Order: sequence, then C-alpha cells, then structure tokens
Amino acid sequence: MPEALNEHLGHDGTACPDSYYVRTGPEAFVSTLHSQGAWQPGEQHLAPAAGLVLAEIERRLPSDKIVSRVSFDILGVIHSGEFTIDVNVIRPGRTIELIEANMRHGERTSVHARVWRLLPGDTASVVGDEWQSLPEPEDVPAVPFSGRWGGGYIASLEGGQFTDARPGSARSWIRTPYVLVDGEDDPTTAAFVKLVDTANGLAVREDPKTTFFPNVDLTIHLTRAPESGWVGFDTKVAFGPTGIGETASVLSDVNGPIGTAAQSLTVRVGQGAK
Repeated sequence: MPEALNEHLGHDGTACPDSYYVRTGPEAFVSTLHSQGAWQPGEQHLAPAAGLVLAEIERRLPSDKIVSRVSFDILGVIHSGEFTIDVNVIRPGRTIELIEANMRHGERTSVHARVWRLLPGDTASVVGDEWQSLPEPEDVPAVPFSGRWGGGYIASLEGGQFTDARPGSARSWIRTPYVLVDGEDDPTTAAFVKLVDTANGLAVREDPKTTFFPNVDLTIHLTRAPESGWVGFDTKVAFGPTGIGETASVLSDVNGPIGTAAQSLTVRVGQGAK
C-alpha cells in the first residue's frame, strides 16, 4: 500500500504490478504508477480510470446488453492512491438501461460516469457508416508518445502515428500490455475504453509545455461491441478564441471504425504541463 493517499504504488521506485490498479476490497482500489497522468505526477490519467469505472459496471451488473454510450465527467483532480467506485442503476429496463458510477476519494467524487446499455438485435442487412477506415496497425510507424508527454500512463503505451499527422490532426493506433486490475481479466468493452481518453494527446495542436488543454469530460458512442487490443484514432483538435476547445475522434478496432469520442477542453496559454 502507498504511504500516503496521494501516492501511486511504485512512485518511490519500488516494483509494482503490470497493471493500472490493485484491488484492495470489493469496491476499493489503489493506483499504480502506470496510471499516472500527464499533467501532474500525483494524479491519475482519465483513460485507465474510465476503463476501470466501466469494468466495475460490467462486473457488478453483468448483462447481455451492449454499451451504446458512456460519458465521464471529471469533477476534480483524479488523485493517485486509494479510492472506491460505487455503481447504481438509474433507469432499469429489459431492452434499455442507464447506469451511473462514481469514483470517490473519501467523500470527494473525481469521476462521474453514465452508461447506456441496449439490447442487441439483428441489423446486419442495414450495416453502414460514413467513416474512413484506418490502415492496419502493423502499417503504422512507431512513435514514442513519451517523447512529448510525461507520466506513467503514457509510458505504458505502444503504437504509432501515420506520416500525415500534423498539429491538430492525426491518425494513430495504440495498445498496452497492462490489464486494469492486477490478477483480473479486463471486460472486453472496458479493455477498449481504457485507452480512449488518450485521444487528447494524440493530435497535439500546441506544445503542452506552453499551452494547458486538459479535457473536462469524455463521451464515447459505439455502434457495436469492440474487440480489445489495438485502438485506432482519427483525431481532430480545435481551439476556440475564448479558452474552450474540443478533441473529436473516430474510433476503430481491428475490424474497422466502431464509433466516436469527444472531449471538451479548457485551454490556457502560458500554463503548460508541470
């Protein structure tokens, strides 16, 4: 266990598991250094935190319904160390249900999530979308993402970007060898979602050392259940003139485009990563 509430397992150079979290109770966890965020050393990155919150929904409320939309609101710094996750059904139903979950550090909530799950049906005869497919993951040039970003989460990633990447626009594939919770298999959709919040760091419009642009939320819409492993991004970033921005991505798994992700940004010039 960490010595203080705001320390990741492994922060002092000691060994930590090849996972983002360690379970300490039925609803309790502690973060490892692999979950460390990019803006401050004593915080968690939303990507694995989001994956864990969804994983707990899938574990505690198993269902044959499919995740259609999952949204995460960041209510404050996602501190490292110990935390709990609670899960509640907001709108039960045989074909449609809405579930709510919260990540809590003591009495303080850092992440609030809502998930729509829908009963699947046979719509193979009308399948179609207007998204462009990405080249195969094996064709992407490798890129060390930690060259631009710090933190244990970014260091846990492997993958790359295509050569047409430019400030504000990039196509990328990423994956990680780490599971969410030590000794536990990731639920399939959570294994995909745990990488999606990376989007805001993939098509960097301005140098994060000079411009602060964290997201305050993440909303993911899916058109089918994803395959875990590689996650593909076709990402565009826009900054407005009054401190607000958006990162928008078309998401893919190895079978092709699967949905979209959007992140609302707070943009501050002259306030880069610490």
